[in-house]
Amino acid sequence: MVDKSEKFNWLVRVGYFSRAILYSVLGLIALTRADQISEGTNGVFRAVEDYPGGTVILWIMVIGLVAYALFRFCSPLFDIENNGSDTKGWAKRIGHAGSGIGHLALAYSAYQFATSTGGSGDGTQEAAAGVLSYDFGGTVLGLLGVIFFAVAVFQAKKGISGDFMHRISARAPDATRWVGGAGFLARAVVYAVIGWSLFQAGFLAGGADQVKSLGDAVASLAGEGFVFTLTAIGLLLFGLFSLVLARYRIIPELDAGKGIPKFRL
Repeated sequence: MVDKSEKFNWLVRVGYFSRAILYSVLGLIALTRADQISEGTNGVFRAVEDYPGGTVILWIMVIGLVAYALFRFCSPLFDIENNGSDTKGWAKRIGHAGSGIGHLALAYSAYQFATSTGGSGDGTQEAAAGVLSYDFGGTVLGLLGVIFFAVAVFQAKKGISGDFMHRISARAPDATRWVGGAGFLARAVVYAVIGWSLFQAGFLAGGADQVKSLGDAVASLAGEGFVFTLTAIGLLLFGLFSLVLARYRIIPELDAGKGIPKFRL
């Protein structure tokens, strides 16, 4: 009989596998098919849809991205990764909640393509327009931009310090530290672009059409020469890193009664 913690463990690993597909395809498209990257995140799911068995892969991504989002929501709710309840701990836990929301949005986009209803936009700008329609909506978007800036700094710090290795099994390949570091630095660049787009829309009256999704942020770098190339390579490496995590990530127990997770020191 498989207990709930083991089921949870496998779902999270499927989540990391789905994230591996997402970032690998995103980086590959950016490097080889610049015209398709201009479609933003939809370009990624359209490329997956065109692969043999693409619909099946999309459904795996839907399940995996939802599972990964739920895993991230467990951080603010139950602190399953033992980040603590001080200011730094809550900053990480709130960041995980934001990651959960973002991956739910990606799962919905994948679902649209899996059910052949995708292709009309990833909903990012429509959601931003909805927020701006409320009082103080601009302030909300602007503050989200500031949060994305903070997350970008945190991603860069992880990439440089390598402290993400504490949650990876010692059996992982030796290159994991450097592949993951490059991936986190690339994500820092992308998150900074997304943060700036939200800041513009909220505080500088740039409008909802300024807000960028993951794919849009990468596409916006297309004219930046080596910055774009290095970011694309880094995202591809982050996809490979996520594949390593699907196998070697230390997943905390779902049951809080099992105690503090035994991460590497």
